[in-house]
Amino acid sequence: MTFPAKSLINADDTVFIFVDHQPQMSFGVVNIDRQQLKNNTIALAKTARLFGASTIVTAVETESFSGYIWPELMDVLKQDPIERTSMNSWDSEELVAAVKATGKKKLVIAALWTEACLLYPTLCAIEEGFEVYIVTDCSGGTSQEAHDAAVRRMEQAGAHSITAVNVLLEIQRDWAKRETYDGVMNIVREHFGAYGMGVDYAYTMLHKAPQRGEFPHKVVGGIKHG
Repeated sequence: MTFPAKSLINADDTVFIFVDHQPQMSFGVVNIDRQQLKNNTIALAKTARLFGASTIVTAVETESFSGYIWPELMDVLKQDPIERTSMNSWDSEELVAAVKATGKKKLVIAALWTEACLLYPTLCAIEEGFEVYIVTDCSGGTSQEAHDAAVRRMEQAGAHSITAVNVLLEIQRDWAKRETYDGVMNIVREHFGAYGMGVDYAYTMLHKAPQRGEFPHKVVGGIKHG
């Protein structure tokens, strides 16, 4: 049994908000490799979907500046973004109404850029009594210093820093939760590097599960042992 601790993220009391994961915003990110940023963000979205958590996606100045939300993210979330002009998504009455309509008080937020589009709504949401978790490796800034300074400011205001893999494991928490176990392992193998490689190895070499690729590795002419 998983104890629903108030200090931990639970899918049924949390809203995931994805802010401005758009090409022009991505171009300005320098504190994290941008492919890694996308990888982490897609993993976070898959986590929200796997556990049935509420999700909101928002975009800024799509057709005049920022471009369309990453197609990989749209394919996971499958919902229309809330369009805005303000750097601060909390200035959007539509977004705030969508958040409050869920009735949930925990927000997991990832955004581009950290020093503006993550910082501003985080501070505003905290002032309104929300508990905010900022996903630092699904957010990016225009410099390492800008990213770090914004994270410190948010933490000083009461926000909790977290990463994409942290969110996944925190919601699962108990490997006896079989209804989501396979989904968690799929996200791990697809998105979390050495951890996922280790899972593939354990599945195939130790548990003799079939390889998951469409074109499996056939060993031809190898030395037979045992």
